Amino acid sequence: MNFPAELKYTKDHEWVKIDGDTATVGITEFAQRELGDIVYVDITSVGKEVAKEEVFGTVEAVKTVSDLFMPLTGTVTEVNSGLDAQPELVNTDPYGDGWMVKITVKDASEASGLLSAEAYQSLIGA
Repeated sequence: MNFPAELKYTKDHEWVKIDGDTATVGITEFAQRELGDIVYVDITSVGKEVAKEEVFGTVEAVKTVSDLFMPLTGTVTEVNSGLDAQPELVNTDPYGDGWMVKITVKDASEASGLLSAEAYQSLIGA
């Protein structure tokens, strides 16, 4: 499995890439494998401020629906519209074309509570 070192991770299996005051958020390769074939991504939080660890949407797989948890407090500025037509991008490219939202980070210090790639691997037993 792939665990890009430049990303930060949550115990809920989201990843975040921080670039200045903007962060890109998605779910990890581990999470998409556990869920199976993704058939729908539902994110209705554009323009809204979402607190750290609050639900910002859901991802639906063939057999289950899973909540998506915000890794950092911020305002959702963009949703990956490509997932409307191709939700399977979450399965095929979770760290690239399968990203879910971009946010404007409210409090960058919250990032210190996120997991490194190594800590995330330990969490999931990889």
